[in-house]
Amino acid sequence: MLYYRAALSLSLLVVLLLSGCSSTQKAPIDTHVVPGGNSRAALDALQLQGHPYVYGGKSPEEGFDCSGLVVYVYNRQGLKLPRTTRSLAQQLPPVRPELRQPGDLLFFHTDKPFSHVGIYVGNDNFVHAPSSRTGHVMVSNLQQPYWRARFIGVRRPVDTRSLSMNGSEYGVCLASN
Repeated sequence: MLYYRAALSLSLLVVLLLSGCSSTQKAPIDTHVVPGGNSRAALDALQLQGHPYVYGGKSPEEGFDCSGLVVYVYNRQGLKLPRTTRSLAQQLPPVRPELRQPGDLLFFHTDKPFSHVGIYVGNDNFVHAPSSRTGHVMVSNLQQPYWRARFIGVRRPVDTRSLSMNGSEYGVCLASN
């Protein structure tokens, strides 16, 4: 009888351990880029997954920090953007979160407002270089509790070459003669 109870307990323990292992697996993040917006920027950003996180980094050779990744991706498309996360947030036009498109920039309050940025790829996913702790460029989901709690806004990089730069430092448009 003691042998039967021990065998039953051991079998139950094995079943519980195996079921516990299967429940801890995370669902894979869908890295499919949704059509629309700046899909080219989203695809370029996805290609940089796995490159190392380096504070101040701005190239695949040296690694990336969050704003360095954004600047690199858009520079490849001929669009020169400000280098820091805060200046990106201040100088790019805001977009309502429900209207975000691939290529838009998602901003977060990690240690202060507008302290982190990523490139939206669709389906609530974004590519970013989060920190030295994670160590590399990766895809995260906006619905993860950490990111959802820190999300603060969306900005859309635009090609300012087609816009008038007259008086832009004053926020006014000057007529040209």
